[in-house]
Amino acid sequence: MVRCGRLILVVEDDDDVRQALKETLEDEGYLVESARHGAEALELLRAMSHEPCLVLLDMMMPVMDGWEFLDERRHDPRLSGIPVAVVSAARDLPADVTCLKKPVSSDRLLDAVHAHCES
Repeated sequence: MVRCGRLILVVEDDDDVRQALKETLEDEGYLVESARHGAEALELLRAMSHEPCLVLLDMMMPVMDGWEFLDERRHDPRLSGIPVAVVSAARDLPADVTCLKKPVSSDRLLDAVHAHCES
């Protein structure tokens, strides 16, 4: 997979939150793919020819939550290098990912995105 510096994957089960994140990022010129849960996100990632510069991940979702997604990602050599920023109200978040507590401001969101996608 080739990294695409303008592609972001948003993984969020709440339709309104997912759409708001998508619109904010698209307004900044990013290409955005989205998934409703971790299993759908893994399926998308494995089918993509271009690696996103960042995955924005909610932790509390049905089907496959963020913890399960991170575990699956960590064990897949094709996906393990993709940066993740957790956007969640969950506590005790992993130390090896960027953490953005909900509700996240547009400025804080874009700062995190720029840090991963503007290199």
